[in-house]
Amino acid sequence: MTQHADAIVKVTWYQRWHAIYRLTRLDKPVGIWLLLWPTLWGLLVAGEGYPSIKITIVFVVGTILMRSAGCVFNDIADRHWDGAVARTQYRPLVTGELSVKQAYLVAFSLLLMAFVLVCQLDWLVVIWSIPAVFLTISYPYTKRFFAVPQAYLGLAFGFGIPMAFVAIQGHTTATAWYLLFATFCWAIAYDTEYAMVDRDDDAKIGIRSSALTFGRYDVAMIMGCFCLMMLTWAWLGVTLALAWPFWTGWGIAIVQIVLQFQRIRARQTQACFKAFLHNVWIGASLTIGLMLSYWL
Repeated sequence: MTQHADAIVKVTWYQRWHAIYRLTRLDKPVGIWLLLWPTLWGLLVAGEGYPSIKITIVFVVGTILMRSAGCVFNDIADRHWDGAVARTQYRPLVTGELSVKQAYLVAFSLLLMAFVLVCQLDWLVVIWSIPAVFLTISYPYTKRFFAVPQAYLGLAFGFGIPMAFVAIQGHTTATAWYLLFATFCWAIAYDTEYAMVDRDDDAKIGIRSSALTFGRYDVAMIMGCFCLMMLTWAWLGVTLALAWPFWTGWGIAIVQIVLQFQRIRARQTQACFKAFLHNVWIGASLTIGLMLSYWL
């Protein structure tokens, strides 16, 4: 049985640290990879395959910190709703293992560490990090009023791309915005698959999601977003004159998308969740192909 969202239960120090571990979703690294792949795209393209080690480390560690902070802010915002959703009813703020005050302390500590990290780079990158923080904190609240909050998530998950260009080249380019658009489409696709898992619970408690908004056109919209993503990548592949390893990775990603269609077409909960998880491999295929294209 879950506790009220604001009720606190007695826990040991080990249990509290384990609760923080779960609160930041470090036990579920899929989200880290989904945020990291687009960031690596930006770093690889902006650095023509050879971004500096320092910048790469800052962005990789920063990605982990910001994703963890985003998860905490999400749980704070949703603590009164999560108990009514089967998938989230045992989250630490719902069970009372952590208080809201403790959650805020964790979140702002993560943001502080990310800020100290980004300060190691050019001041322009620091300025660009401000809207990134805003997107991270505000995203959970878009589920209250925005019909497709997954689109907002797409901006948040792709914002590392223009930041990478600013860090390496000192400015953004059209290529950066094409990459952001590809990430935007991808996030709508995979997070709609994720939202299909919670569709019934979200409808009961009044949470907005693309799965509810798209209705019976959900699968078609997911595939449409995947198509836009891959067409954008094809355009980039041609304009950047990427070599055969990229096109191999692009082709493997296409095959995985077709397999995802087979999984989600029946709209079964577990199949949709597995499809969401497998997006990690779509990102990996494109990233490895892109990297080898520059290196070979």
